[in-house]
Amino acid sequence: MAGPQLLETVAGEWLRRVQAEYGSAARTHSYVGWLIQIAAPPELIRAGMRIVDDELEHASLAHAVVVATGVSARPAIDQATLGLPRRSEASLFDELLVHGIDIFCLGETVAVPLFVEMRSRCTQPVAKAALDRIVRDEVRHRDFGWEILDWLLSVDRARVEAELPGILRAAFARVRANYGEAGAAVDERPTPAAELDFDWEGARAWGLIPLPRYAEILARCWERDYRPRFGKRGFEAVAEAAWAG
Repeated sequence: MAGPQLLETVAGEWLRRVQAEYGSAARTHSYVGWLIQIAAPPELIRAGMRIVDDELEHASLAHAVVVATGVSARPAIDQATLGLPRRSEASLFDELLVHGIDIFCLGETVAVPLFVEMRSRCTQPVAKAALDRIVRDEVRHRDFGWEILDWLLSVDRARVEAELPGILRAAFARVRANYGEAGAAVDERPTPAAELDFDWEGARAWGLIPLPRYAEILARCWERDYRPRFGKRGFEAVAEAAWAG
């Protein structure tokens, strides 16, 4: 039987996932609207609309995990942070490129190994069912980002080449801030570190992982995904320079 401290921690983490999935749905909805405005290929628009639906389903599944803990809590969703505000000085092409790289090529690509790691030692049925669905969908969400980049390259490769170095520097900085410095030592302790008796085995059963694992996963993602995928499109040197900061 899981103790109250563990269940509170589990509920808090899955509540954050509810919030994150609503945020992802809202951002993708804004992004799809821009795709429609710019007359992007219908298959890209439909793929984006499917992602919106996926993210809402992920939010429902995450909420089911919270309910399963028995902890009474509601997500604190900040409406002001939902969606993608349009920069008045930026063209639709620029907005699609910036956010396509940031949200999908980087964010959704690293999300795949992250959720695979969460699922790897998850045994609680409700959490396992949620992660099974999320992992399956995240592969498609990742692929959407690279399909968007390929389409933008087909429309105006010179423009992408000119803007990509700056976009990647900023995007890699953001993903590092979210995941921690790549290559950080693995630490099985929770936050705060003084809680040495925290039941990480129990937490892993609910799909939680220690924070330093995030940095380790990001470092592996650079080697296995980011570098080869940008390299395939002729941008390995640009990506390496941006990754190095």
